[in-house]
Amino acid sequence: MTYFLDVILPIPIQKAFTYHITEAEAKFIEQGMRVAVPFGKSKIYTALAYKIHNNPPTAYEAKTIHQIIDEFPVVTQIQIKHWEWIASYYMCSVGEVMRAALPNAFILESETIITKNRSKEVDESKLKDDEFLIYEALQHQSSLKIQDVVSILDKKRVLPVINGMVAKGVLLLQEELYEKYQPKLVRYVRLHHNHKSQVKLQELLELLSRAPKQREVILTLFTLEGTSKQPIKVSELAERSGGSTAIIKTLIDKGVLEEYHIQTDRIQFEGEGDADSKILTEAQSKAYQDIKHTFNSRSVTLLHGVTSSGKTEIYVQLIQEQLSLGKQVLYLLPEIALTTQLVQRLQDYFGEQVAVFHSRYSGNERVEVWQNMLDNSKKAQVVIGARSALLLPFNNLGLIIVDEEHEQSYKQFDPAPRYHARDAAIVLANYYNAKTLLGSATPSLESYFNANQGKYGLVELNTRFNDVLMPDIELVDLADKYKRKRMKGHFSDRLIAEMTETLNEGFQIILFQNRRGFSPIIECTTCGTSPQCPNCDVSLTYHQYRAQLRCHYCGYNSAMLKSCQACGNATLDTKGFGTEQIEEEVKTLFPEHTVARMDLDTTRGKFGFEKIINRFEQREVDILVGTQMLTKGLDFRQVKLVGIMNADNLLNFPDFRAHERSYQLMAQVSGRAGRTDIRGKVLIQTYNPHHNILQQVSTNSYKDMYLEQLNDRYNYKYPPIYRLIKITFKHKEYNRVNLAADWYAKSLRQVFKAHVLGPEFPAISRIRNLYNKNILLKIPQDQSLTKTKEAISKIHNSFNAVKDFRAVRVVLNIDNY
Repeated sequence: MTYFLDVILPIPIQKAFTYHITEAEAKFIEQGMRVAVPFGKSKIYTALAYKIHNNPPTAYEAKTIHQIIDEFPVVTQIQIKHWEWIASYYMCSVGEVMRAALPNAFILESETIITKNRSKEVDESKLKDDEFLIYEALQHQSSLKIQDVVSILDKKRVLPVINGMVAKGVLLLQEELYEKYQPKLVRYVRLHHNHKSQVKLQELLELLSRAPKQREVILTLFTLEGTSKQPIKVSELAERSGGSTAIIKTLIDKGVLEEYHIQTDRIQFEGEGDADSKILTEAQSKAYQDIKHTFNSRSVTLLHGVTSSGKTEIYVQLIQEQLSLGKQVLYLLPEIALTTQLVQRLQDYFGEQVAVFHSRYSGNERVEVWQNMLDNSKKAQVVIGARSALLLPFNNLGLIIVDEEHEQSYKQFDPAPRYHARDAAIVLANYYNAKTLLGSATPSLESYFNANQGKYGLVELNTRFNDVLMPDIELVDLADKYKRKRMKGHFSDRLIAEMTETLNEGFQIILFQNRRGFSPIIECTTCGTSPQCPNCDVSLTYHQYRAQLRCHYCGYNSAMLKSCQACGNATLDTKGFGTEQIEEEVKTLFPEHTVARMDLDTTRGKFGFEKIINRFEQREVDILVGTQMLTKGLDFRQVKLVGIMNADNLLNFPDFRAHERSYQLMAQVSGRAGRTDIRGKVLIQTYNPHHNILQQVSTNSYKDMYLEQLNDRYNYKYPPIYRLIKITFKHKEYNRVNLAADWYAKSLRQVFKAHVLGPEFPAISRIRNLYNKNILLKIPQDQSLTKTKEAISKIHNSFNAVKDFRAVRVVLNIDNY
């Protein structure tokens, strides 16, 4: 009987691919194991075993698999089920979800090995210079990798040369798999067993009497062995004995000491992990009981608690309860910056049961978390992470907490799968019969709408912890201040007065400006020209700390211009302002106080966030200037004043969610003020203080904002009333994008009539030399989402069958908000 194996490949193909396997392999392979398979002409991929059956593929001849990589499955069955849901809902392939989920080190790539063709005589005189260099290198060693050839020829494009030599029959290519995950080994040392007896030891010490440093190392080793039962690291021995690692190496070479290696985890937890959880206040324990009560009848509950109401303490109680039942908890956060603060708090309670998983971790660190989860190890009972933690292999999930559920960082935009972590988490929890808790001070309209419709449970927490008053919010009219000449740079006299008072009282300040860099536009005052990015339709942002102009869309950068490129005059001026400019102005206004900046430019490293947050918590920094990273639920005890530098650029953004987002952003920033026992103060600078959203922020009325925005959504047919699918077309030719988008829109209109909007160019229509054009499809509540997607898939397949449109990239984004 012949056996076949369907596998999931980590590439965007719609169907599983089938391979031929032997009977023995069929008995050994289980769903979720990795197998290496040949695909295409010569590539070898890591694929996941999906299904074993006896039906040969009809369209192609089944190849045999290359090798089985695992002895046990590395992916669970529920995970694969969840991936299939993500793939079908967000209209992508399971392979793309697999690539997003598996740590990079799990997806072994094949590497091309170049060897000399020994069966062919080569006339060296006919080889070109580059070819001769490769040929000569292969005289000295048996094989080369592509990377070796790059360094030999000292240029990046080496494939044409190699392919030319293969065509001449001079070289042979073969694919070889290599393992990416390297376990971390620590070097330990012990006395060689030949010297263990008393007599031999005496001889050894006499022998080393002329080498005092070596003798010192041996004596230190005895002391350490006597006092500690732990194995002794080479680094520790060198440090304690005052010797160098070279001396230890000499002793190892002499056979006096022997070294050995022990594999350890890269992430070690230091601490006790036995802090008692805090006693809940009356309001908190009522909310806690209400959540447990709603969980009896509903699987999802929304906790709407004002900023600083102590939601985390309620989460801790719920986590404690799940752990005592022997279940795992997933705690999702929108921003990596938040994990640094929260991990410490949770480790104080739960010790090494807490595992962290996010994209700033290296591939090897991620593999270790994954392995711990597979083994259901004690180290991975509470998992904290950004959206990618959702795709880990859980064993017995009891609760998912989605903190700050309104955040748009939960939505993945590029590459596919373009999933929303909050929605995917609810589905995952259902597979485990677990509960989901969504928490936020400013819930998204969708979640609040679902809660009001009775789809989710709703629990409200309206008082701050310790009954601290909500911050006093004051709107400052910039038009009036400029008219009366009461501005210093971008600071009004009110803001400067409040800042001075706060600093004199010894408190800290946060200033919020949602734009990084020094200024977004550089303009020539003589001819009005401003430098543009050559790859995108956008002006370059000036970054002062590097004295360069940068594009925030494609990363292009050039040195700051001394004079205008158009008219040659040295009359370049900056328009608008970003965090760098605010930081500089604050330093001028308050020279005796320390200022720090927190934006994408200052938090690039793995510990970038941690350093800034710790400095601010330790009171080394008095004033923190930052972008929206500051808004995400951070907890600073000593902040009394928050300044929003300009509220208008948030409100006037061309997006149906601009008002909702502005409210959330400003309410969240305001929530950073006065979190202990003094009432905080918030100043919002704006040209339009009578704007409804600003009035609602200043009176803290989320419900008014919700009803007003919901009314607009009803009238203009937007979510949560209607669903949205956004289809984007990308190509480097302007006309081709136009033709493709028009064809697609015409086909959609035949099915969906007036619910198709566009095609239309976005505000920035060219990014990275690709023109973008969008179509929006609105789906009414009574229309089947599955049938809608089927219709789109048919149109999509017909579109790809048109030869001229094949080169146009089409991005389908379900629920693109």
